[in-house]
Amino acid sequence: MAERIEQRLEDRVPELEQLERVGLFTHKEIRAVLRKASALEYKIQRRALRKEDFIKYIQYEINLLELIKKRRARVGYSFKKEEIENSILHRVHCLFNRATGKWKDDIQLWLSHVAFCKQWNAKHQLSKVFSTMLAIHPNKPALWIMAAKWEMETQLSSESARHLFLRALRFHPECPKIYQEYFRMELMNAEKQRKEKKAFEQAKMDLGEFSYSEEILNGEMARIIYRDAAQKIKGVEFHLAVLSIAKLFDFTQDLQKEILESLQAKYADDPLMWDYMARRELELGSLQSSEHTTKRMKVSEITQREERCCAVFEEAVRAVPTEDMWKCYITFCLERYNRKTNSEELKQKRLERTLSVFNKAHESRLLPEVLYKQWLQLLLEFSLLEKATEVAEAATEQFNLSVEMWQMRLQMLIQLKSDGVGQCFEEAIKHVKSQGTLPLWTLWVEWSEGTNSKEETEALYQRSLHATTPAESVTMKEKYLDWTYRSGGYKKVKKVFNSLCENRPFSINFFRKMIQIEKEQESCKMLHVREYYERALREFGSTDCDLWLDYVREELSHPQGKPENCGSIHWRAMKMLQGNLVEDFVSKYTLLQTGHL
Repeated sequence: MAERIEQRLEDRVPELEQLERVGLFTHKEIRAVLRKASALEYKIQRRALRKEDFIKYIQYEINLLELIKKRRARVGYSFKKEEIENSILHRVHCLFNRATGKWKDDIQLWLSHVAFCKQWNAKHQLSKVFSTMLAIHPNKPALWIMAAKWEMETQLSSESARHLFLRALRFHPECPKIYQEYFRMELMNAEKQRKEKKAFEQAKMDLGEFSYSEEILNGEMARIIYRDAAQKIKGVEFHLAVLSIAKLFDFTQDLQKEILESLQAKYADDPLMWDYMARRELELGSLQSSEHTTKRMKVSEITQREERCCAVFEEAVRAVPTEDMWKCYITFCLERYNRKTNSEELKQKRLERTLSVFNKAHESRLLPEVLYKQWLQLLLEFSLLEKATEVAEAATEQFNLSVEMWQMRLQMLIQLKSDGVGQCFEEAIKHVKSQGTLPLWTLWVEWSEGTNSKEETEALYQRSLHATTPAESVTMKEKYLDWTYRSGGYKKVKKVFNSLCENRPFSINFFRKMIQIEKEQESCKMLHVREYYERALREFGSTDCDLWLDYVREELSHPQGKPENCGSIHWRAMKMLQGNLVEDFVSKYTLLQTGHL
């Protein structure tokens, strides 16, 4: 091993001598490079190889290349690159080859080599890297696309790119992304040849035997790819993706027409197809901007285009009467409504259209649950209160098991200060199952606190504890305790606390709230604080080390505290706490004793 390392270091000597001779590095720097290289070489020659060592070595060599590049720019010296940089580049490639040979499955390592080749314009080497990488990872479509794009865009070789895409499709015959990029590549190639031909014709050059294929120029290769893909790949998304690519090229009108016709024929019952066809009307027949185009003409044109879109959507909801179709229609209307415009007339038309579509979907009983909330917000924004009340009631009738629907209706009634809030709450609780009703009970008691008498609110809190699930009742207990203290004072809250302690489960905050209430009293008794801590520790003493530490703090800081109890608390904590919490407690307890916590 030592001989091999010595040989590698000797191989460096010519390049290092050149660096010193031309004045890019000093003798001291050369010695430092040798020392570092020697250490790195030893690490990659061991029996137990580590990927990190190769990465560090490669990074060091890349940093060295960057430093040489900066030094050359500073001194204005550009010779001897063959002897200096090429030698280092060769070494980096060898390191990458060894690393990717050892850790073949590490895609990031391969991609780092690709990026290095691109940065230093090592085209021949990059071609080899792509070839080896694809032989080992043929199951990664993104790698095939990356290699083909490089051949097309950097090497300017449409033949090599085409060959790679065809090989990729043998491994991934139904991969939409490969077909899309292959389709794009053929159109780019056609565009490139069209430009070349035009340039030759303008220069009146004789092309001799060379001639351009009319089929390629017209994008026939892309058409073949599309037809092949359309037989294997199902779904509107692929057709729309291909169509959006074709629209980038100005010679694909016939191809676009074919894709559109295929889309309409195959997916007549798909909302996405209709959504595309409707939105397409926005792009068609737009006015050419000129000095004579007035603001009113522009508004009129936008209105006409939007109306054409809506006509298609109207046809769509008749042909495909589903929630998804109505959702597409409403989403379009909301998008147009939210677009900024200085025309009040246009904004009003958009609002009326949106509200009308919401209503039609609702009457068809095909308005998705999620859109009712947006409809209500719109109605409330324009103070259409009667309609909003009607819509909210209809929403809870249609989705009577949905907590969100009832919550939305109740929030609206509360906002409007309606007389029927209490009755609506009763109706909601009757329909919705106990699990998940916490938002409704929370809203109910909060409303009651500001509206009803203390007795009614307390009765409601008591009722909520039995109506919610045990896990949800924890939150209600906290709220009940907090409200009791605010409305009834210390004696009342103490009584409620003792009552609530008879029924598990509890939260840590439930006890902390009571401790805080006790500490707020002028005649705060440590006896009571101790009692609350002891109750909390019975529930959470094995899982919460901070509770023990706070207990210790109280004994140390309270006027009636007993510091001599700290040892007993510490001993109990050590016995009760589980796992790593013991170590955590010991370290924090030590800091507390020394006054650092």
